[in-house]
Amino acid sequence: MESYQLITILGPTASGKTSFATAISAYLDTEIISADSRQIYRTMDLGTGKDLADYVVNGKQISYHLIDIRDPGYKYNVFEYQHDFFRVYKKIKAKGKLPILCGGTGMYIEAVLKGYKLPDVSPNLVLRNSLKNKTLQELEKILASYKILHNKTDVDSVQRAIRAIEIEEYYKKQSPDTNKYDPLNSLIIGIDIDRELRRKKISERLRIRMEGGMVDEVKNILATGVKPEDLVYYGLEYKYLTLHITGQLAYEEMANQLEIAIHQFAKRQMTWFRGMERRGLKIHWLDAMLPTEEKIEKTLSLLNSPLDRDQAM
Repeated sequence: MESYQLITILGPTASGKTSFATAISAYLDTEIISADSRQIYRTMDLGTGKDLADYVVNGKQISYHLIDIRDPGYKYNVFEYQHDFFRVYKKIKAKGKLPILCGGTGMYIEAVLKGYKLPDVSPNLVLRNSLKNKTLQELEKILASYKILHNKTDVDSVQRAIRAIEIEEYYKKQSPDTNKYDPLNSLIIGIDIDRELRRKKISERLRIRMEGGMVDEVKNILATGVKPEDLVYYGLEYKYLTLHITGQLAYEEMANQLEIAIHQFAKRQMTWFRGMERRGLKIHWLDAMLPTEEKIEKTLSLLNSPLDRDQAM
């Protein structure tokens, strides 16, 4: 019987995927590889929801990877992530452990599970100049016209949308279909949270993080010399908090717009995951409200069941 090479735990923001991933990692005595496009940045802690306390289970530190690996201002991408992932993945496998991939950035997850060939796309200055005066809504409409795979979940700033279009234009001439790495047979567990409960958790978590110093976190990053437009590039918390700090949004306006944006982001995440299923990746959905022990039991049962190659590929 062919065995799984990896466990993948995914879900929308505030679904509880990280706490579950660390719990099963402790049970299996293994390590976690993050699949979050923002948590790779150092000092961007509250805004990205790192919740590093979750990585301590019953007093045991769970090893994690691809968190805090770049400085703010750097524009990391899926090409780099794919290479970083496989470097770490091989090291964990060499220890005889079953790695756990956990996160909510769908494109990162799909790129490594399917082994997509993703070229390192250089800036297209002519294209950027032609798009610089368009609104985010206009750019989203252009982006929606492309058929090639791209991480649309993270596109909530003009800069990220232009970068996405830049990549799509490149892919029109250079197909990403050829595999750079071998696809992975992964057991994929999705944490399914009720929409209204998800909205409640997002709102409550945002309130706690705002009260916990998220505005000061962004002020401190800007004080190191990171340009405001570079923080806006990351979207969501860093976009709206930067706009507030630089005087473009009043506090209440910022907080309201940010809350709406996070809800929309969670919805886009779920749309991406459903798309993954249509593209042939089987996701086993577990109710977020199940006790952790029951989630672990169900996951172990799936892990030990015969592997369906068709759904794995």
